[in-house]
Amino acid sequence: MIKLVRVDHRLLHGQVAFSWTNGVGADCILVASDMVVNDEVWKTTLRLGKPSGVKLVMKNMEDSIKAINSGVTDKYKLIIVVQSIEEAKQLADGCPTITSINLGNTKESKTTTQISKQIFLEEEEKKILKELMDRGVECEIRALADDAKIDVAKAMK
Repeated sequence: MIKLVRVDHRLLHGQVAFSWTNGVGADCILVASDMVVNDEVWKTTLRLGKPSGVKLVMKNMEDSIKAINSGVTDKYKLIIVVQSIEEAKQLADGCPTITSINLGNTKESKTTTQISKQIFLEEEEKKILKELMDRGVECEIRALADDAKIDVAKAMK
């Protein structure tokens, strides 16, 4: 059962490993990333950040979608972490069971607009989020599991 789909450019770190894992009672973290599966340094770093007693799986986007849709992940209380809003959309497009996306942390750049303390969006990302919300996918901002939800639509106004 998917407990959380989170966009966080840092992937697995203290907020995910402890706040979210404990907050949603997760027993498995899926890092869905085409980049990570081909990068040994990233994989090693993520393994070091994994909380004890929680399974860590790293798959590319295509294999992540296949695994979620096949039902093999149903036995887990699953947190799925992606690095970008584009990847979250790819997952949501491929997996009808994804009905909510948490924005945790996105990178700031000269071309982004800040909509909350840790969320910076490109114009294209705003369009993607609007499309997701228009089709009924909840998009919310929360750094920690105990934080109050901030509706992305309201934050983008």
